[in-house]
Amino acid sequence: MNVKKGLFLGMLFAFFVIGFIAMQKATPDLKEHRIYKEIKVYSPYKFEKTIGGLAIVDSRTGTKEKPDAADTLYRMDDLDQQWGKKHLKIVGNDVVVLGDNNQTVTKIFLETKKEKDWVKKFFGI
Repeated sequence: MNVKKGLFLGMLFAFFVIGFIAMQKATPDLKEHRIYKEIKVYSPYKFEKTIGGLAIVDSRTGTKEKPDAADTLYRMDDLDQQWGKKHLKIVGNDVVVLGDNNQTVTKIFLETKKEKDWVKKFFGI
């Protein structure tokens, strides 16, 4: 009885560990919430709830993209990064958001060096 109980608990523990690792790999990296939230307002990509999950809508063209549920957050990050390379630049302690014709839409103040480093790393600018 004792061996069976130990084997059962060992298998149960192994499944929990494997599940936890799988969930960690399925979630994207952490973001600097304050700055990401302010930049995200100007991004043309938005989530739209559908019956089957989430779709990503480009507000400029109205096109919808429906990636797999496991890839939705990664795809949104990828689209935001592509947009950010073309429409964001850092000037001093500000992130300048540019429109489609390279006109300045707004400036967002970076409060810490950590935010500035994150913007450079995440958007590749």
